[in-house]
Amino acid sequence: MSKVIHVTLVARTILPTLAHVEPADVTALNEAVIRANLEKINRGDLLGAAADWAEDAGAQNALGDIFTTFSDYHMDIVDLVAAGDTVVVRSNVTAIHREVGTRNEIAHIDWYTLRDGKIVQRWATRDSIARS
Repeated sequence: MSKVIHVTLVARTILPTLAHVEPADVTALNEAVIRANLEKINRGDLLGAAADWAEDAGAQNALGDIFTTFSDYHMDIVDLVAAGDTVVVRSNVTAIHREVGTRNEIAHIDWYTLRDGKIVQRWATRDSIARS
């Protein structure tokens, strides 16, 4: 738990210093893109969610793997911090592994970079200890 708090505090401390490089409307647009993307993922809309990514990001294959492996995949946003071209999301993910049949609940932190309203990069970490 302390690592999640630490990352959230770092994001809240560092990201506002980056905000001066992009207008506030870019920050708001990028936050809206990420929120809409996660809503599409929660609905199981593979093509819609992949369309939010830059063409060369390979998102459709990655999302396809998630949807194939897990049923009932859902991300609940716990915390979201945005500044300029960066959006950081702390979420709780729930899903049922199709082969094993077990329900997983995992805390995630996703760090997105956007350009021109498209997601170009995502760094993610999850609480693997809690799921073992």
